[in-house]
Amino acid sequence: MKHVVTGLTLALACAGAAYAQSNVTLYGSMDAGVAYVSNQGGNSKWIAEQGGTQPDRWGLRGAEDLGGGLKAIFQLENGFSTLNGRTLSANSMFNRMSIVGLSSDRLGTLTLGHMTLFNMDWLGPFSTAYLGENWYMFHPGNIDELANTTVVQVNNAVRYVSPSYNGLSVGAMFAFGNTTNFATGRNYSVGLHYANGPLKAAAVYSNENNRTPNVAGLGVSTFQGVAAANYAADHVENMGAGASYAVGPWLLHALYTRVKLQSPGQSDTYQSYDAGADYATNPANRVTLGAATTSLAGMHWTQFQVGDVYAFSKLTQIYISGVYQRATGGAVASINTAGASSNGNQLVVMTGVHHSF
Repeated sequence: MKHVVTGLTLALACAGAAYAQSNVTLYGSMDAGVAYVSNQGGNSKWIAEQGGTQPDRWGLRGAEDLGGGLKAIFQLENGFSTLNGRTLSANSMFNRMSIVGLSSDRLGTLTLGHMTLFNMDWLGPFSTAYLGENWYMFHPGNIDELANTTVVQVNNAVRYVSPSYNGLSVGAMFAFGNTTNFATGRNYSVGLHYANGPLKAAAVYSNENNRTPNVAGLGVSTFQGVAAANYAADHVENMGAGASYAVGPWLLHALYTRVKLQSPGQSDTYQSYDAGADYATNPANRVTLGAATTSLAGMHWTQFQVGDVYAFSKLTQIYISGVYQRATGGAVASINTAGASSNGNQLVVMTGVHHSF
């Protein structure tokens, strides 16, 4: 990392005093529809839904060409609800991302700020939830941090991603706790990413201190001897690997994640197996299929997804999708963000419209 920072600094110095072209882009995503939940606490319900296929968000990204293949870059991104216009994180303007850095064609990209670990960035895109465009299909509680929720991002982070060498990139990041105890709140993440032709693959390892995984989202009242709503892990090891392969109209994908949750005298392992396929019936329409099974402390959740996404254009789609979950081993069904069922079964069906800008 020292050599990378030095190299980027020298490249900046050699870029000269001339001002080059810069640009700023406003972008975002809005998604709204209706959903049916078969069982939430013993009752079914119909709801207005937002962010069903992609999270509602808006952001600004920009770059200034400094010459010699070097750019200054920044990105600011905020999550909100289309249904009520409110930000999803109180007292935070850019809750999803706020970064600034330097990018070099030869040396790679260095960024600093508020961002996610590689689990979300590099493993999430191989999940059925991501490729099937169904938020409810993320694994129960999002303990493996594949979805960008408000407990996934880290502050005070420094990240480096190498240039692509024949499709292979490596990355490393470190997040400071900013306390007098260096280990408190410290997080780091490393990963490999490959993309060449029809094959994409990634492997990630993250090591996190003093994190608050959403175990209450599993539908349990207590975990490791404390109330689930108040649970904080002293130490988390989060790792996984995934891949996808495109062949004709098919896109096949598979993913494995494993998370070790530790607190004083306690240790439990959460793991998920996820696989599925997308089939393009024509250039505008995709059928999505997938399944995942997750386990933790003797509890098991198995879920299935089927959906259809029709694109009016590159920016606007309509969709219909369903997720069914079956829980065993003393667990109740608890589809991601749908609320816990009163028994081992739960179904969510949603339809809506998504627009990007």
